[in-house]
Amino acid sequence: MNTKISKAPKASRISRVMAGLHHFALLLVASTAFAAPPSELARWSPVAWAELPGWGSDALDELWPALRRQCERPPVPWRQWCASLPAQADDALQLHAWLMSSLQPYRGEAREGGADTGLLTGYFEPQLPARRQPDELFATPLLDLRKRPLLYLQDPLDAVLLQVQGSGRVLVREPDGREHWRRVAWAGDNRQPFRSMARWLVAQGAIREGQASWSAVKAWAVKNPERLPELLAANPRTIYFREEALPDPELGPRGAQGLPLTPGRSVAVDPRAVPYGTLLWLDTTQPLSTEPLQRLVLAQDTGTAIRGAVRADFFWGWAPDALARAGRTAQALRWWALWPKETR
Repeated sequence: MNTKISKAPKASRISRVMAGLHHFALLLVASTAFAAPPSELARWSPVAWAELPGWGSDALDELWPALRRQCERPPVPWRQWCASLPAQADDALQLHAWLMSSLQPYRGEAREGGADTGLLTGYFEPQLPARRQPDELFATPLLDLRKRPLLYLQDPLDAVLLQVQGSGRVLVREPDGREHWRRVAWAGDNRQPFRSMARWLVAQGAIREGQASWSAVKAWAVKNPERLPELLAANPRTIYFREEALPDPELGPRGAQGLPLTPGRSVAVDPRAVPYGTLLWLDTTQPLSTEPLQRLVLAQDTGTAIRGAVRADFFWGWAPDALARAGRTAQALRWWALWPKETR
């Protein structure tokens, strides 16, 4: 798919979009009633488009390829909407206006307590070397559902990292010396609870509260190799993997929805609060920053630690800086769900 991108300068384009959308919002018909999907954990409160912070400033051309892929196999409530999805993303004003005419925004709130502010964390897809057979350096197995070794990694903490992230890319060296990229994806678990190693180190007094990060865990392990088995035992949860081909390195791993994740445009959610395939408008900040992060994303994944109404895990992709960005992501979040309009 060849997606066209507007050539206008970003600042002027955004200002034109914002002015045009403000006028368009005033023209929307207010007599149509809308029905939100049932949600066990979240209360969806219908709101005006003007409530969405930063609406109109997003680069929708970055989202459109993922949206087109989703609309190839749309969730049932989205079938009619997907049938009218514009093929191109070359006019920001028209795209925003079309979304506003076909979708209704709902503010996400917890059913218990009514809180509309929650937590955004981040995850990514690691890239690691692996071996088909063990040797002196690569001796840490990744297990399949039958609890048999699938591949071998060099560092036990790399295996933990893959388990925490749920998938990863591995450069596999075969016994004959050939190397090729493969993907390992979540296939199941041992039904034990997840326990954070960083939190365990904080409880041990090994690191301070503000230092609880993956880099701190690895640094501690390097300095304390004799205690590595103790650290590994702190988390009883084991993830089992399946090996997959990597035919298109530009596509992310499949999320719980069954579709490839898109860096910066896919999030993991609690499906008891947000159905898979829902468009979400996020209002948060860049990691360790006050710079706004306000954009449209797709709810396409979940995770064992993603629990609650106003809760999301932001997929940062597999670029070299993805681990650092994911590790720094832990900030306040508000979201608005965009849902197809239904006339009662």
